[in-house]
Amino acid sequence: MPNDPVKNKIAMNRKFVKYAEDFFLEAESDILTDQQQQLPQPSLCKEPMTNHPLDLPNDFQSLPIEQDFLSIVNRRKSHRVYTEEPMNLLSLAYLLWATQGIKSIRGNNYATLRTVPAGGARHEFETYLLVKNIEGLETGIYHFLPLNFQIERISDIPEWEKQIEEALVGQKWATKANVIFFWSCVPYRSEWRYSFFAHRVILMDIGYVSQNLYLACESIGLGTCAIGAFDPVVSTKLLCLDGEEEFPILCSPVGTVSESNRQKEDDFYAFLKKQE
Repeated sequence: MPNDPVKNKIAMNRKFVKYAEDFFLEAESDILTDQQQQLPQPSLCKEPMTNHPLDLPNDFQSLPIEQDFLSIVNRRKSHRVYTEEPMNLLSLAYLLWATQGIKSIRGNNYATLRTVPAGGARHEFETYLLVKNIEGLETGIYHFLPLNFQIERISDIPEWEKQIEEALVGQKWATKANVIFFWSCVPYRSEWRYSFFAHRVILMDIGYVSQNLYLACESIGLGTCAIGAFDPVVSTKLLCLDGEEEFPILCSPVGTVSESNRQKEDDFYAFLKKQE
């Protein structure tokens, strides 16, 4: 019976993963983490990049938030078609709170307790916003400052559609979003505590953040879609990151949606029906 190339590839990948896990386990037994060596811990959050922070509203009681959690979970889906109607600043603030909001600080600035879980409460991410159509905000790139619940505008986005398409490798539908959430990773926040195993923790942690954005969007009638397919070089440059100590890890366009867009969303997936 001839070899199955797909099964062979899967078997090879599994062997590689097992080899890597065994290597890291052996290495970890011989190496102390930076936390165990009592080295200074990394900062809880990135320092402000400008001197012009903008306070965010937090009176979420005035938002029409769906209270039926089961209904929210059942309706949750990825949305790639947006109405391009304006989105208000309070809604954006709510999404920021739901994904990276700080509820309290543990110890002497040892860790932040947030609205999402994170391994060791390390919270390895920074949030950037590519704003296009938010009431009260200029178009541009913003950085979230969770300690004070503020945002800061760090740059313009000339030629919005062209730059977004380039960053998101031709996914033109995302240019219709009101705002694009871009999360960067600061890996040392987790490496300080978990050493070689930090990267496994980081991948789990970004999933919690993404899911909270999905649920929060659904609870106020907005739509989002997580995107892993982006150009890391272009995105790193767009967000003014160094690409080593901090780099983009995931993005999610968020936009206004409506029932009338359902047919357009069905059309978006028409290629799947042809394969049935």
